[in-house]
Amino acid sequence: MREKKLRVLVVDDEPLARRGVRARLLGQPDMDVVGEAENGLDAVWAVRQLAPDLVFLDVQMPGLDGFAVIEQVGVERMPVVVFLTAFDDHALKAFEAQALDYLLKPIDDERFGVTLQRARRRIAERRAGAATALPGLRIAARDRGRVLLLDANEIDWIEADGDYVRIHAGDRALLMRETLKAIESRLPPEKFVRIHRSTLVNVTCVRELVPHVNREFIVILKDGARLKLSRGFRDRLVTLLQASV
Repeated sequence: MREKKLRVLVVDDEPLARRGVRARLLGQPDMDVVGEAENGLDAVWAVRQLAPDLVFLDVQMPGLDGFAVIEQVGVERMPVVVFLTAFDDHALKAFEAQALDYLLKPIDDERFGVTLQRARRRIAERRAGAATALPGLRIAARDRGRVLLLDANEIDWIEADGDYVRIHAGDRALLMRETLKAIESRLPPEKFVRIHRSTLVNVTCVRELVPHVNREFIVILKDGARLKLSRGFRDRLVTLLQASV
């Protein structure tokens, strides 16, 4: 059965910016640009009438800005949102608006490709109604000088690193200025568990436990990462692993 194409809406008050996004999407066979809008009011109409899966939404526009568009439509009725902005100081507000990501203008092609991959995963989760999805939960972390809005489902494990935590998500390792205890309090306890005083792991990423010295274990993740499991944290991890079977 042929996969249904992803419906994309491009919203920006600058024609050149809209053309740039459209041109990048032309090389994506699984994506179909179903409409464009040049202001916030038209964007609200387009979201409601065209029912896109994904919208590239400019932050600063005449009339309604990008945040006001989300407010008008309603967060729960919005498609997956990627903000477009010339200023990275909008990043935290984008996080609060539950956007998947935001792209700085001029758009970097590599960064655009990463965002598309994340959008595909999010849309697939929405279509499937994935039971493991954690809607609305985002972590803001820095990636090469930019703030990345990372979905909690993408996180494999987190380690304390001085005054920071290092978030491991696939092949990325992102720094965030926050304590491990603080970030742990923001994550669902049925999905994330301490395995060491300096390590937090997503239980869905655990592949196996291997006995180690002194009755301790090594936690092996699906990506091959090997993490030390302290005895004091073993029971909680085992309980969550059994519950997830």
